[in-house]
Amino acid sequence: MSVRVFLVDDHALFRAGVKAELDTITEEIEVVGEAGSVGEAVAGIAHHRPDVVLLDVHMPDGGGAEVLRQIRTKIPEVTFLALSVSDAAEDVINVIRAGARGYVTKTISSQELVKAVVRVSEGDAVFSPRLAGFVLDAFADRPGAAPISDPELDLLTPRERDVLRLLARGYAYKEIASELFISVKTVETHVSSVLRKTQLSNRYELSRWATDRRLV
Repeated sequence: MSVRVFLVDDHALFRAGVKAELDTITEEIEVVGEAGSVGEAVAGIAHHRPDVVLLDVHMPDGGGAEVLRQIRTKIPEVTFLALSVSDAAEDVINVIRAGARGYVTKTISSQELVKAVVRVSEGDAVFSPRLAGFVLDAFADRPGAAPISDPELDLLTPRERDVLRLLARGYAYKEIASELFISVKTVETHVSSVLRKTQLSNRYELSRWATDRRLV
């Protein structure tokens, strides 16, 4: 029997490409549904009851960890495999701690993706090269381990984290804007958002906060 797969990614073109590719190269996998948001994903997974969910990590309305949080207690038999453009340690650890069985990046080949889906459906844990080290470090709790899930940090978007990381390194707003190819006004907007979410007062407190969470 084929592995029933549900795709979750906020880019419709990417979902269409993955579905077309999987349909073309293998009969081991059947794509039974797809979603572009957390709400759509939760409803779709509950309806289709797939074997494996291919899950994007970053989405505008909460991301993969939120999908996992809502589904894991309701339908524990569903297996999740993160498929993301990000290879950041914090993203890998957060989604694995939330309940994903593996994590692969979007640079993976179609053939390797098929193998990864089949393997996680059979109970294996699958990671792209070098990402497994993040998980081993985090769960071994060794010195220098990758950062674990932090509820406060999870409130920040990937771009807010980028801005915060540079801010903590001492970059001026203009330098951050140049580094990230955004406007100074956009940098100011992100900093204001981070201050609001962290309930801090100024960039110096933000720098200490970021250093404590090993973002620098």
